[in-house]
Amino acid sequence: MENLVIKLGDRIRNIRKQQGMSQELLGERSGLHTNYIGQVERGEKNVTVESLERIANGLNITLEQLFRHLDPVPPTDDLQRLLLLLEDRPPQDKQLALQLLQSVFRWGDQKF
Repeated sequence: MENLVIKLGDRIRNIRKQQGMSQELLGERSGLHTNYIGQVERGEKNVTVESLERIANGLNITLEQLFRHLDPVPPTDDLQRLLLLLEDRPPQDKQLALQLLQSVFRWGDQKF
């Protein structure tokens, strides 16, 4: 459980920083004290679901977005092969591959 609290705190800090937000601003937006925000980010507090919801609202994200990629599942062999194919490709090739896959899936969905 302790590991999860630390991962969650890191996730909150990373999202907050990506948004260019200070702990003070997140505290204001979530209605929580700045010291509490710092303790949560450092994994020092076992945060309640209610406080998590307030923090997510302060970050303008959903709880699902907050927990997304918190404990990633390792990719399957097929997915790993796809990732390796794209790894060293330039951005425009990656975008083209994505568009092609989306077209193939849309075509397949319409067929059935």
